[in-house]
Amino acid sequence: MRELLIFLRRNKLAVVGLAILVALVGLITVGPLVSPYTPTKLDILHKLDAPTFAHWLGTDAFGRDVLTRIMYGGRATLTIGVGVVAIAFVIGVFFGMLAGFVGGWPDSIIMRIVDAILAFPALVLAIALAAAFGPSLQNAMLAVAITLAPQFARVARSQALSISVKPYVEAAVSLGLPTHRILLRYIFVNGLGPLLVQSTLALGSAILQTASLGFLGLGAQPPLAEWGADVSANLQFVRSAAWVALAPGMAILLAVLSFNLIGDSLADWFNPRRRNELD
Repeated sequence: MRELLIFLRRNKLAVVGLAILVALVGLITVGPLVSPYTPTKLDILHKLDAPTFAHWLGTDAFGRDVLTRIMYGGRATLTIGVGVVAIAFVIGVFFGMLAGFVGGWPDSIIMRIVDAILAFPALVLAIALAAAFGPSLQNAMLAVAITLAPQFARVARSQALSISVKPYVEAAVSLGLPTHRILLRYIFVNGLGPLLVQSTLALGSAILQTASLGFLGLGAQPPLAEWGADVSANLQFVRSAAWVALAPGMAILLAVLSFNLIGDSLADWFNPRRRNELD
């Protein structure tokens, strides 16, 4: 614990990332409980009002409180991001570790599929998949998860290749332990550090891709509050009422920034040489 506190004191970016993330999580969890508005309540008489004490971030074209929609939209966006990364993590890590440990033709088949998916730009592939599945929040989650899983598979495979030659793994194999137990107890546990770093960085990518699908109308559908969809819906008013589009856009920026800063800091933490330099 003391080592962690020293690390955080020396690594200012980690503290900044954690502070932004804590602030966002606090906003989307506590904010809706104290807000006097709902994300879907219409008030046409007060549409596109500038920020005031009654509406801290103004109102949109339907008179809905922008701050309230950011609070509720953050719940959807961050929950989707965590869900997407969880799905991609389970699928990618399982097949990546299996390919690296077993080798042979399973490794060739799995990694050729991974290479084929990685050949496409992630966002373009997510758009194509979401359009094929149909516009909905669940389909957007599935599309983004498919684009992120190969990244976890590559990291997991590299960890499996390096750990499977360790003496304790060879001893476990010689004792006849089941493959699933070796993968879970020895390879997964000892290769968890880089996978956690990849997970944190993937969270930022998942939020950005999900928001992009929402912006294009392939994710969350109105009147559901979601940051990307809100940016798209209010983009036409950006010149006359900039706050309606800039507020959810800034929320996306801060969320992605926080996860990227935390991911970079985790990479330093799991690198003993870099951690000792900071200490």
